[in-house]
Amino acid sequence: MSITSAIVLYAVIWFMTFFIAIPIRLKTQGDVGEVMPGTHAGAPEHHHLKKKAWITTVIATVLWAVIATIILSGWITVRDIDWMHRMPPLD
Repeated sequence: MSITSAIVLYAVIWFMTFFIAIPIRLKTQGDVGEVMPGTHAGAPEHHHLKKKAWITTVIATVLWAVIATIILSGWITVRDIDWMHRMPPLD
């Protein structure tokens, strides 16, 4: 795995984890009961994005380390997930 592949893998894992973490413990203006004029009731009141970004960074780093270790060690290769048998056999 090249350095570019490692960075792209980390970015994909980070954003997927962040998009999962965003709605967790989200308080909307409708939940609180104080809807600001001109906004939707589903707009966040307290989103805590900085805290969620730090938690996401920790979780994504651990996941990246596990996945990068699996890729670099060769435990799982592309041939292991070739269920349609489209790759030529090894000599």
